[in-house]
Amino acid sequence: MTVKYLCPFWGMEGLSADEFIDKVLKYEYDGIEINIPNDSDFENKLLSRIKDENLIFVAQQWLSPKLETVNEYIVRLEDLLLKRASLNPDFINSHTGKDYFSFEDNCRIIEKCFEISKRTGVEIIHETHRGRFNYSAKKTVDFLKQYPDLKLTADFSHWVTVSESFLEDQMDDVQTAVKKCYYIHARVGYTQSPQINNPFAPENKEALEIFTNWWKSILQDAKIRGQKEFYICPEFGPKPYMPYLPFKNVPIENQWNLNKQMMLYLKNIDLS
Repeated sequence: MTVKYLCPFWGMEGLSADEFIDKVLKYEYDGIEINIPNDSDFENKLLSRIKDENLIFVAQQWLSPKLETVNEYIVRLEDLLLKRASLNPDFINSHTGKDYFSFEDNCRIIEKCFEISKRTGVEIIHETHRGRFNYSAKKTVDFLKQYPDLKLTADFSHWVTVSESFLEDQMDDVQTAVKKCYYIHARVGYTQSPQINNPFAPENKEALEIFTNWWKSILQDAKIRGQKEFYICPEFGPKPYMPYLPFKNVPIENQWNLNKQMMLYLKNIDLS
């Protein structure tokens, strides 16, 4: 199985499409994940460069928060998913549902995603994330029991924060979810935040080891099921995920460098 690395556009919003792709190529990423801005010129240039450079393209679905009924949410979701699918991405990474919707309502949303995926031929994978249907390990397993074909993007930093633990008492649920993960967001969180200040600092060794072992387990299961390629997106984010120095409004770390370091770290360890 070949592991390939994607560069997040998150935090790079000030760059033009050409500037972003040039940077992606310079640092030897294999592709990108992007919540495409509502800018037709940017979109056209981006899609052209993706094709020219033969890059992997993961489109992100993220809806801005809004007070709405589940029916209204489904209308918005369907519209955005169809727009993303029309761009012919390798797949869509979706922030799906809401944590305060009922189980039944989130099931309706998941079923709509299955329907859209079947209609368009574009796979939709659901990121484990605070505020979504899969905001915790336990809740996610409930949905996996209902939908055995549900596929997840592993961003377990959110589960760690929601539970205020490294999930020591939920390992059965974590292992169940691991087997359904088809994509990884390689960000390390801890019990009070989905983003640790620097995963490579010696004081953060335990957190890095915990997350690395989860990622290894995911890749091992992907091999067993016969997956030929697996994508990882190092996804340390900008403010407010990135801590800032008080009164100076200066980030304590460089987001781009953290993601580069994570990619190099993963490339240089045995993930098998």
